[in-house]
Amino acid sequence: MSSPVDNALKRPLRPKAQALRLRIVDAARAAFLAEGFDVSMDVVAAAAGTTKATVYKYFGNKQTLFIAVITEELDRAHEEPLRLVASRLAHSTNVREDLVDACKAWGTGLAAPDTIALRNLVAGELRRFPELGEAWKQHGPERFHPVIAKTLRHLVELGRLSIKDIDLAVLQLAGLVVSPALVYSAFGKPLDSELTERLIESGVDMFLNQYQYRINA
Repeated sequence: MSSPVDNALKRPLRPKAQALRLRIVDAARAAFLAEGFDVSMDVVAAAAGTTKATVYKYFGNKQTLFIAVITEELDRAHEEPLRLVASRLAHSTNVREDLVDACKAWGTGLAAPDTIALRNLVAGELRRFPELGEAWKQHGPERFHPVIAKTLRHLVELGRLSIKDIDLAVLQLAGLVVSPALVYSAFGKPLDSELTERLIESGVDMFLNQYQYRINA
């Protein structure tokens, strides 16, 4: 059964209404980043050039609006890694190179300053609004991890890798190439680009070594 949140986020809109919806989401994103989750909806409405009543008409409440912001943010963060996995890694002739590039895009998207700031806001509101964390999980790892899993499974079928537990392997890969940047960035001390690149490349090498990567299988 669809929830009111799902209905608000998925409701089809005409082009003009969709443009207004996106304007509200962009204004809300900036307002949440500037003032936190407790920012007034009056501020959001003013920044979007509309009324508070219109904001509530489109989203119902602040939590649903914040979830729309999360959705847009994670769509942007995952756009490039999803493209690379689909266009290159799934049909790769050089798995190491293509996996490194996909993981760099993955890490870059999730460790972007605004994405980290929104992630921290979600973490800070989990006790009051656990649905925010659920939305982050749904539009983040639960969206991207299955795509990686499908590709790894395909490489296993081709004899390029030997993986018995695909879901575990995806979590291990995330731990190697994404988690360090998220941990340090979350506390205001992002890793420098050179170290991040070395971590990703060495992490991919460890992963491929663990799962017996074969170039010419």
